[in-house]
Amino acid sequence: MLLTLFALFTRVLHLILGVGTPQNFPPPLPAEEENECFLRAEQGDEEARQKLILHNLRLVSHIVRKYYSTARNPEDLVSIGTIGLVKAVDSFSIRNGAKFATYGAKCIQNEILMYFRSQKKLSSEVSINDTIDVDRDGNPLTYIDVICSDEDISEEIDRKIVTEKMLHAIESHLLPRERQIVMMRYGIGGIRPQTQREIAATLNISRSYVSRIEKGALEKLKAALES
Repeated sequence: MLLTLFALFTRVLHLILGVGTPQNFPPPLPAEEENECFLRAEQGDEEARQKLILHNLRLVSHIVRKYYSTARNPEDLVSIGTIGLVKAVDSFSIRNGAKFATYGAKCIQNEILMYFRSQKKLSSEVSINDTIDVDRDGNPLTYIDVICSDEDISEEIDRKIVTEKMLHAIESHLLPRERQIVMMRYGIGGIRPQTQREIAATLNISRSYVSRIEKGALEKLKAALES
């Protein structure tokens, strides 16, 4: 939601100001005026805060154009960088003696780098909604369709074949610990589905270790079913 609001804000700003390059943004504030705005912003002056953000937007544009000119989504990066700029304005203190441009640039870069890291992490995750097969009518079949004992699954899915296929994959492709965690996690074999934290407590291992084992097991099952 926050990213969407900033995306809208920056795009509207581009339209109002005719912004196409960093040179078209409002110029940086003189040092004395900038310091005065920071002091007023610390006292809760929202107008001073907005002024600091507006007159430093060129810093966001400059960083995106200089370091991420080949990115597929430069407008999104400007929006993300603007979030970093706002954080910089809200956390900067003139009493530290540093220049805001230096501090702000680091905050903007950090925000963009965190975004890239989050995208990379998400791209490697396995979701229970991932498609692993199709039913006899060509409809997608997901992990949640074949693992969960949900009585509302479409009648078109051949439950018997799918269940036998999944159980065979669990028995033949998973290590004992992987098999145990998958069965506990999704309630296979008549047991109650459990959270990762509950499984970790039962097996006396960390929740993060349970998560890694579960992820690896689901990847094995997906490969087995696709083959």
